[in-house]
Amino acid sequence: MEPTPALRTRLRKLLNETIPAGGTEADTNFLDEDIDLLLQEADSIYAATSTGWMEKAGLLQGDIESYSTGTEKYDLTSLKDRLEHALSMAQQYAKMAEASGTSTGSFMFQVRPPEVL
Repeated sequence: MEPTPALRTRLRKLLNETIPAGGTEADTNFLDEDIDLLLQEADSIYAATSTGWMEKAGLLQGDIESYSTGTEKYDLTSLKDRLEHALSMAQQYAKMAEASGTSTGSFMFQVRPPEVL
């Protein structure tokens, strides 16, 4: 696909990677060049989104999962849960790309030569 500003914005939204107000693309996990590459290598927006979510899964790192200060305790989302979410999103968009009929694939056909007199 040919990247356009509208496609970049849509892909960022589907990847939950919108640029924050007053921020830049550097404030997200994907620079515009990364978004463009995802779009160029995909046949549909859903295929690009699936690949993007797989890349996001690979970027996850172990963070603090809970902490406490005094009598207050805070629990954050675990790395396992975030990884499962990213991979399930990738799978969901891969299914959407397949259903839209724009995913790459192949088919076979048979050619029969004509009968010659």
